Amino acid sequence: MNNEIGDNDENGHEYTLDEALAEVGFGKFQVLVLVYAGLGSMAEAMEVMILSFIGPSVKSEWGLSSGQESLITTVVFAGMLIGAYSWGIISDNYGRRIGLLSVAAVTSIFSLLSAFAPNYISLVVCRTVAGIGLGGGPLYSAWFLEFVPVQNRGIWMVVFSTFWTIGAILEAALAWTVMPRLGWRWLLALSSVPCFAALIFYFLTIESPRYLYMNGMINEAYNVLKKMAEINGRELPSGLLVSDKVIENEEMTSSEETQLLSTGRNKNAISKPGFSSLLMLFSPSLVKTTLLLWMIYFGNSFSYYGVVLLTSEFSSGEIKCSSAILNSHILKDSSLYIDAFVTSLAELPGLILSAFLVDKVGRKISMLITYLCGFMFLLPLMFHHYKIWTTALLFGARMFIIGNFTVAGVYCPEIYPTSVRTTGVGVASAVGRIAGMICPLVAVDLMSGCHQMAAIILFEAVIILSGISVLFLPFETKGRELTDTVAVNK
Repeated sequence: MNNEIGDNDENGHEYTLDEALAEVGFGKFQVLVLVYAGLGSMAEAMEVMILSFIGPSVKSEWGLSSGQESLITTVVFAGMLIGAYSWGIISDNYGRRIGLLSVAAVTSIFSLLSAFAPNYISLVVCRTVAGIGLGGGPLYSAWFLEFVPVQNRGIWMVVFSTFWTIGAILEAALAWTVMPRLGWRWLLALSSVPCFAALIFYFLTIESPRYLYMNGMINEAYNVLKKMAEINGRELPSGLLVSDKVIENEEMTSSEETQLLSTGRNKNAISKPGFSSLLMLFSPSLVKTTLLLWMIYFGNSFSYYGVVLLTSEFSSGEIKCSSAILNSHILKDSSLYIDAFVTSLAELPGLILSAFLVDKVGRKISMLITYLCGFMFLLPLMFHHYKIWTTALLFGARMFIIGNFTVAGVYCPEIYPTSVRTTGVGVASAVGRIAGMICPLVAVDLMSGCHQMAAIILFEAVIILSGISVLFLPFETKGRELTDTVAVNK
């Protein structure tokens, strides 16, 4: 390896990781990375979407109270809250592959064990630990991002998000097929298959060259880049891969942009293990962005899971509110699964829209457009409509909310440096999990109590606050190279 570096160095030319990635391009190697990362995202989507299907059946079979039913959903998000933070720190300090292995192992084992839970307590415990594993979902996007060259990075991250939508649609179709015939245990067992696939194919993964590069393992990073170039049929730039090349005369529009998007290594950069990764999110150069992203992730999760849960509430809400008695046969009615499947299909045009916008108008404007459209589709739901119109409005709302979710998922890992990227994305996702915990306890309870207008007003208020947060984000990341460390002001 050292000889290869020495031979290259004879040219006297130096190049950075981003220049190497640009030369390697997006090819067969990144497609393979995309498939594995997408498999992990699809598995996460299926495990999350299952929450809207198993609750009523478990409640009916075991005679649970409404609070106990809600707890089955809440503990998963509580586990995801813990996992999102924990896996981010592990990945930032011990490598992306260690994080991926841990997430796949925990999620697959406890997702399957949930299907064999003999009682309510064991089910809650298994779903909590499975939730901790699911909290590592952002690792897949951060890992994939670090292999992608800056050109058209936005659209490839949208393509990655497509796997979540595939998982959501598959879960709705699976529930439609399995639940009425085999019940919730079979649904849990079959839904864990993608999790086990991610665990089985883990041996095919490779460490992120950007993680190696950021940690000073230049030879190891070079080896990964060389392998990428060989698989893609390309050549690396001639010369020496360096970790501290400084690009001069680069124009910057603000001091925060200088700190976050610097292409060179700052000598005062900090990269410490453990809890300091979290503290770095509150450094002067990151604190504003961190808090704004938390609001955006909270709003997106609250709105997304709200629309998902509202679909089931609207499916049974007219009967409940008109007669004050929920027909027990509604649990076996296929209308819930049909509505869930139809609204899941809304994510496909949402992804197409975000793919079109993200590299055309930029991340910030894309988020503002999708927030506005999602707001407009939810607004009429303050009042009762015929079922077809209700389903159409939910379809439109979910389309634009998933579009926003996708664009935010591109912006967040782009803006954080490699040294805290998975921690930053993980903690932002954890804040989103808090929204997922609150949503069924607050908004859906309003719907269950026949307070439809109040529930929709709550959703609209959250969307407005999230849109305002986008306006205050410091800068656009479209076309920018990723940075590796956090600059520290003296």
